[in-house]
Amino acid sequence: MKLFERLFKYISLAILLCFFSPITASSQDNKPTQQADSIEISLLTCGPRQQVYSMYGHTAIRFLDKQSGRDLVVNYGVFSFDKPYFVLRFVFGLTDYEIGINTFEMFSWEYGSTGCGVRQQVLNLTAQEKMAIAQAIDRNYEPQNRVYRYNFFYDNCTTRARDIIVNNLSGKVVYEASAQYPSFRELIHLYNEEHRWARFGNDLLLGVKADSKTTFEQQQFLPERLSDDFEHAVIVNTDGTKRKLVSRSFWVLEPAAKDINAEQASLGALDILSPMVCLGAFALLTLVVAAIERRRKRLVWAFDAVAMLLTGACGLILFAMIFSQHPTVSLNLQILLLNPINLFMLYSVTKAARRNRIHWWTKTWSAMIILLLLGSFMQSYAEGVTIVALSLLLRNILNIYTFNNKGDRQPKHKA
Repeated sequence: MKLFERLFKYISLAILLCFFSPITASSQDNKPTQQADSIEISLLTCGPRQQVYSMYGHTAIRFLDKQSGRDLVVNYGVFSFDKPYFVLRFVFGLTDYEIGINTFEMFSWEYGSTGCGVRQQVLNLTAQEKMAIAQAIDRNYEPQNRVYRYNFFYDNCTTRARDIIVNNLSGKVVYEASAQYPSFRELIHLYNEEHRWARFGNDLLLGVKADSKTTFEQQQFLPERLSDDFEHAVIVNTDGTKRKLVSRSFWVLEPAAKDINAEQASLGALDILSPMVCLGAFALLTLVVAAIERRRKRLVWAFDAVAMLLTGACGLILFAMIFSQHPTVSLNLQILLLNPINLFMLYSVTKAARRNRIHWWTKTWSAMIILLLLGSFMQSYAEGVTIVALSLLLRNILNIYTFNNKGDRQPKHKA
């Protein structure tokens, strides 16, 4: 029998006792309440960690029965790296997560060594609400319902925990009003600022829809955002009365103190080879090549080959994102610069360049880069992309003006 099934039966029994225990004397008046209060349902919020898959934190639900000593954690973030093509499936939005239930002791052992800290918020629930949440989780834990299709922004371990709680309350949760509605991209930038290459990869794959303003509930895909919203939320009961959603909150695992010197050393090392440094160096090389070409009046066809190979290879990834189930990656204007067509036109362009001629695709690609720059009003691009676009566009324009259809001309010999 599953651990949670045993817990659920105990909760059910405790709640039935609450309703049907005979009240024969004043000394017995508080007994049903005490039995219900022995069961606590809490939201657990784990702080961010250094790994890419955990840099935004994590959310779980804790069930604690003080009378029996049962202490379980419900986790909607169980996945396995051992499944074939995990990274590829994650990129295409085909990753399946599942609900897992473990003891709080094991949960504490796992997170205690990370130093990220775990904050517990005990929810202010009635006996009926505790039973409804227990029943809902029990249904989720059945084998046919255990697995779900994960989506980082819209359906993740945090939104699942929120929904299982909020959707099983007898009243309505009302959050403290907020005047700020940042985009998905702006929200995750709060967490990946120190992870420059991870941030670059995210911004490279995220498209126009990631820059749309989020609703209040959409922002709760982030564990710390949901925790803060719960802390200030109230439940409006059917009779109009109000009660706080969280009765008390505290650290069950204190976050470890950060080693500032070690962080600064690691960040300094990363800054040396940050995306901006690497792409800035490529942009500078592009301008140097353009200056050499203009001075020598000769195209450097090898640079065309390298530039088109690199941008085309990246473009294949962005083209593949069109078919991803993640709704925020399908429309990405960066594909105008990182264009997969470059791979197919590489031979023709370099052949023309060796003859000192400008191929028509160079003009077409330049027009697309101009559209990319105009599109920056709609979409935020990955770090360094705009600089690379400007340098390539400037080189293309200079070469079009200088070499357009001139080429090498062989002198005519009279007979």
